[in-house]
Amino acid sequence: MNKAGQPLKLQSNKKPLMVLGAIGLILFLIFQVFPSTASDTLEVKAPEMITKGAAAEAAERFVEEQLQYNIAPGKEPLVTYQSRSDVYGYLSKEKLLTEYNKKFESKYPYDVYRVRFDQNDGTSLNVDVHMQNAGIAGFSYDMAGSSYKGAMLQMGGVRTQMLLMIEGGISLAEKEALAAPWLHRAGYDTSKLERITGEGEPGLKYEDPETKIGDSRLRLNFSFEDRQLRSYEPVFSVPSAHTAYVEKQTLNATLLTLLGYGLFTLVLGVLAIVYSVKTKAHTSFKRGIFLALLLFVIQMLNTYNLLPVFKADGMSDASIKGIMIFYVGYSLVFSALLYFSLVGGNGLWRKEDGLNPWPRAKEPGYGVYVLESMKLGYLWACILLGVQSLIFIALGLTLNTWSTTDASQSPFNMLYPWLFPLMAWFAGISEEAVYRLFGIKMVKKIVRNTFVASLITSIIWALGHTLYPIYPVISRPIELVIIGLLFSFIFLRYGYMAAVFAHVVFNSILMGFSLMMMNDPVNLWMGIFYIILPAIVGYVIYKFNTLKKETAYPSI
Repeated sequence: MNKAGQPLKLQSNKKPLMVLGAIGLILFLIFQVFPSTASDTLEVKAPEMITKGAAAEAAERFVEEQLQYNIAPGKEPLVTYQSRSDVYGYLSKEKLLTEYNKKFESKYPYDVYRVRFDQNDGTSLNVDVHMQNAGIAGFSYDMAGSSYKGAMLQMGGVRTQMLLMIEGGISLAEKEALAAPWLHRAGYDTSKLERITGEGEPGLKYEDPETKIGDSRLRLNFSFEDRQLRSYEPVFSVPSAHTAYVEKQTLNATLLTLLGYGLFTLVLGVLAIVYSVKTKAHTSFKRGIFLALLLFVIQMLNTYNLLPVFKADGMSDASIKGIMIFYVGYSLVFSALLYFSLVGGNGLWRKEDGLNPWPRAKEPGYGVYVLESMKLGYLWACILLGVQSLIFIALGLTLNTWSTTDASQSPFNMLYPWLFPLMAWFAGISEEAVYRLFGIKMVKKIVRNTFVASLITSIIWALGHTLYPIYPVISRPIELVIIGLLFSFIFLRYGYMAAVFAHVVFNSILMGFSLMMMNDPVNLWMGIFYIILPAIVGYVIYKFNTLKKETAYPSI
């Protein structure tokens, strides 16, 4: 990190970094990119998939031929990606995915396109379509004014009573009669199926004892509303012990996020305001405004980009507007946190250590400094990808770490998937400001040790990622504490800009590959564009400052 008031330069021996970066990139490609070895570690998998348009056509044919459902003219169906994450998670945990994919996935997929047809009266029909072979994997009706989904959120006896009321007093024999045609069409021998639903219980479930994998059995689930068939879904069951484990882990993750991440990040935010004022003689309140506004725009674009997720959940326009308003407030708060972290962190380092962690554009050598920061960012990002790959292997061998799917964060469910990698810039700029630029210096004032301060801020940052569907939930914090310490080293060694570039490139590569694996030409090229975008940004800043005829100080 440069001394304040001195010409800008970066002391870096790139040769060993280039060797380590090449090794890291190779490890990343082997363990996280090649489908045969690492399809589970990226945001989305990479099978050959049909398009959303093809899924909609398959659903329309099914609706017309099998359901005799009148599709409202002029209304485009909503196509989203949905995942049976509980089934996928169980198979992943028990290492049964390969066997399942060979035997059952073609008929009973855990990942589907959900095609939603909305009617003018508020009724909707959802048809699940296989993402590779366009087969129909189930369907459900959402009646106008229905309280079915609300009942499913209840527990125990309350749920049972509400569902029975919604069913409208239909008898078990009547349920079986409504389900029989669908069992016959699917080719099931009802004499070999076991009915596991009794009289006076909601819904209707059959189990096929001969179709099983591990402790999971094929179940044919039917639900009813107003004495009519509401849904049909053939899906493998999930053992209760697995469900209980996931629920407990999710509760622990929620507590760690709220208390370990949320509370301490809030404390850092308050302290950032305080020290922005205390160090005002050594910093500038004009700087940071642009970055804060940029992050606000990115976060709002990301929220808008998730409109298909909200609509797929059946949210009303009023509810969606409410969510958007909430995120406006949330984004403003987060942008303020970034702003004061930039101002306060810059002031603290300058006042107490005489260091220049975040140089100004007017300082001599700024253009070359940014260019070198960008180069270092790419080298360290490749190193970090390799380290992450080794951590994944170690966690798998020691903690038996496993993951499942999360449709709510998938690019498949975004209005414009190519906007998704903008979040790489959001994370890189904000997190390096809060937890490195301000956080390390602030915590060091308390613990009096740079490594301990870096460790504490890395733990806080890591705990903010515990709600990712990776189990046991301690796995992600362990991974990110190590990554966070490396980001801390980059910041302490080279400054804020190098840390930001390393973080942005690291995330851009992961997110860029997610786009590239969507098997769509536009997203393929956009994925490549986002991977090289940090280089473009760094070079443009360099050229702009060169045109201003700045005094350049070469890097070492």
